[in-house]
Amino acid sequence: MAFDEALLEAMPKLRHPVLRFYGWTQPAASFGYFQKYREVERLTPLRPLVRRPTGGGIVPHDADWTYSLIFPREHAWYGFSAKESYRRAHLWIQMAFKGLNVQTALAPIALKAQAGQCFVGHEQSDLLWHGRKIAGAAQRRRKDGLLIQGSVQPPSPDLSRRAWEQAMREAATSAYGVIWQDCQDKASASSRAKDLAISKYSQSGYNQRR
Repeated sequence: MAFDEALLEAMPKLRHPVLRFYGWTQPAASFGYFQKYREVERLTPLRPLVRRPTGGGIVPHDADWTYSLIFPREHAWYGFSAKESYRRAHLWIQMAFKGLNVQTALAPIALKAQAGQCFVGHEQSDLLWHGRKIAGAAQRRRKDGLLIQGSVQPPSPDLSRRAWEQAMREAATSAYGVIWQDCQDKASASSRAKDLAISKYSQSGYNQRR
């Protein structure tokens, strides 16, 4: 969470989009910036609980693949509506799965099952596999850029995360002509992330503020 916020803060300097893949060293759950901590405690047994800088509901991080997309103000995605940027993120993931011979579909409508839980039911444009939601995301648009944080529940144990990450890169190159390179100023963002992790995201005062 801290690294994503650090990259968002760095967008005015970086001035190019960043795709970040990351994982979890232990089972945990993240929850939306506007959710109430006491309700989150009740809805999931997973610990620790960390408040995201983005909105949305509870996301279990026990077997998922997580990623983030960060765009500067100058990029076209920053100007999209929240609904459109959400749809495009899942279209991208759909293309990646197609490259792995996994057929998925974007949900045409929302199907609410339990409020506050990201992977119970689905929202419009969530990614579905055989009718089950396998990808969701949350967003934060600020003056320095747009942050999208997403989670993918692997549809099959036969798929590797490494293959999916490569498919994501290849899909962006094929569809949008993206040329990939290592993120610039990574050391500075890492240093800022460490500060945010200590002063904010590891603090009960932040995570339990509501």
